Amino acid sequence: MKRFTKFISHHPRLVLLVMTLLLIPSFIGYKRTGVNYDILTYLPQDLKSTQGQDILDKNFKNAATGMLILEGTDHDAQVLRDKILKIDGVEDVISKSSTVGDMIPEEFLPDDIKDIFYAENSTLMIVKFSESSSSFTTMSAIEQIRDIESKPKYLSGISSLVKDTKDIIDKETPIYVGLAIALGLIVLSLTNESTVIPFVFMLTIGYAVIYNFGTNIFLGEISYLTKAIAAVLQLAVTMDYSIFLYHRYVEEKSYEDNKNKAMDIAIQETISSLFASSLTTFAGFMVLLLMELGLGKDIGLVMSKGVLTGLLSTVIVLPSMLLIVEKLVNKYNHKIFLPSFDRLSEFNIKHSKTLFTVFIALFIPAIFGSVNTKLYYNLDRSLPQDLDSIVALNKMKKDYNMASTHFIVVRDDLSNSSLNDLIDGINNIDGISSVLSTNSVTGVILPGDILPDKVGDNFSKDGYQMIMANSEYQTASNEVRNQIREMRSVINKYDKEGYLTGEAVLTDDLTVISNRDFKIVNAASVVIVFLIIAIVFKSIGIPLVLISAIELAIQINMGIPFYLGQTIPFITSIIIGVIQLGSTIDYSILMTDRFLAEYKKTGDVNKSLNISVKETSKSIVTSALSFMAATIGVGIYSKMEIVSTICNFLARGAIVSMAVIIFLLPAIISVTFPFIKKTTKGLN
Repeated sequence: MKRFTKFISHHPRLVLLVMTLLLIPSFIGYKRTGVNYDILTYLPQDLKSTQGQDILDKNFKNAATGMLILEGTDHDAQVLRDKILKIDGVEDVISKSSTVGDMIPEEFLPDDIKDIFYAENSTLMIVKFSESSSSFTTMSAIEQIRDIESKPKYLSGISSLVKDTKDIIDKETPIYVGLAIALGLIVLSLTNESTVIPFVFMLTIGYAVIYNFGTNIFLGEISYLTKAIAAVLQLAVTMDYSIFLYHRYVEEKSYEDNKNKAMDIAIQETISSLFASSLTTFAGFMVLLLMELGLGKDIGLVMSKGVLTGLLSTVIVLPSMLLIVEKLVNKYNHKIFLPSFDRLSEFNIKHSKTLFTVFIALFIPAIFGSVNTKLYYNLDRSLPQDLDSIVALNKMKKDYNMASTHFIVVRDDLSNSSLNDLIDGINNIDGISSVLSTNSVTGVILPGDILPDKVGDNFSKDGYQMIMANSEYQTASNEVRNQIREMRSVINKYDKEGYLTGEAVLTDDLTVISNRDFKIVNAASVVIVFLIIAIVFKSIGIPLVLISAIELAIQINMGIPFYLGQTIPFITSIIIGVIQLGSTIDYSILMTDRFLAEYKKTGDVNKSLNISVKETSKSIVTSALSFMAATIGVGIYSKMEIVSTICNFLARGAIVSMAVIIFLLPAIISVTFPFIKKTTKGLN
């Protein structure tokens, strides 16, 4: 380690050159990493709904389906259909003419068929894409469909939703990073005496972010949510490392005349504490790998890797930059805009019992609010309501009484009577507006042998038969949840191996899995962080106290939406607690570590607390404000509610954690110190 630190501190230009050259392959890796814009694809592959989706994809080329409404006549629809069929990525377009042919006039069609394909002054077509909903080919096909000149048309469905999500994220992500950098620079400028240092810090983290995103190529692809928040989150959780190393370097320079030697010592003395500091954050992100929903593994892997690249950049890139721009750093200085915390420390000690009572009492409203905060799971709710896909979805609901579409896959050797009974059973379920299958067409209108050939491929293929059931109920609603249960019961009656899938069904499974994931990751994160703190401090009491303090902050943060009457995206409840625990527990560790060091010198609890509050509060406030600055801009700006909500929670969580630590933790330590002393090695 000494050779390593000496090489960095005595060859800054060479080190920085090598690290800069490494940005080239990292950037290439970043550009070649795929992005998945469909959260539903992260569901476990052993679910019946995802297995059914695979059959639709591989056998029927039907995993990505769009509902296209055209305001026009049958002739207008046929012209548009012919144009759409020429687009690469479109497998088929199901319309009235492609199903029963042109020989049957609209007025002779049964009401069931009319309800599917016709509404007032409009015609419905079902567009089947040849690849998955989030593939580049499907995205391109949707764009080309929208660009076709025709009478007013509206394309809805998960693929259209994914396309609009992609467009928003691709447009907004650079702005997210820009806002995080700009606001971060403002906070760092106010809390550091040097005008240049904030830019050095940001540049260092910039290297780390590019390394992290470049190495994502080994994952194949990342989710759009990870792409949107990873850079901002990495900046927020790793900024502390740069601050700690710089402050130690400044301290060592006061003892050493040679700046290279001072940097050498600073790296050696800081690297172990930086590693310990990053361990809880790293562990917090790694806990997300326990999630059954693959999105957790995606965010967890990328962000835990981000913590490591942030740590490496801090001990390799930052020292090199600091030594190279040393003269500029010293040239441009200003006053630090942070208050003194002398009065705060005195207040904490004087009113420790009262503050401890406040700490206990706050758990009641915090936990009550957190438990009762409402979640939503329907993906379209997180998007702006003026998007093409959302406008189209609302038109589907209004004109065709069709808010969601279910797909049923059963064996093709079911008898006609069984299939008819199954379809009748589905039709009789509350909220089912229409059912479309080969049997529903041939059994009522025409013999199967004179139907267009394409009907066979659309509804019966490779030993399976597919049935579409349209529902008037909204995805993720209680009504559709009950409807899905009834549908499964009917399907199992005629084919125990039958599959029920579609956006609403997948979202229903998502609801169950995410609720289970929430319990697992929160419990696991508490256990892991407890063990880390227990090992570091050789104590049982200290991790209990510190985790209790941060858990109060988490419960307050998660409970606020209940009191504001807000409903939040489901993923927020899963990841916020883990991230807030892993990234802000450092505040309490910093203060406690300083308290223990002072107590071992003086043996006086109050005096030690007084010093620890005075000396650590500035660092804690700086860290929390930097965290908030990196995320609040994105939270305010983003049009994607899921991104906006996560960033707002992170920003608020950092401030709440800071407030709990500097206002309440000293009182908690003061009151519980006898217990801490008995359960901590080296204090007795």
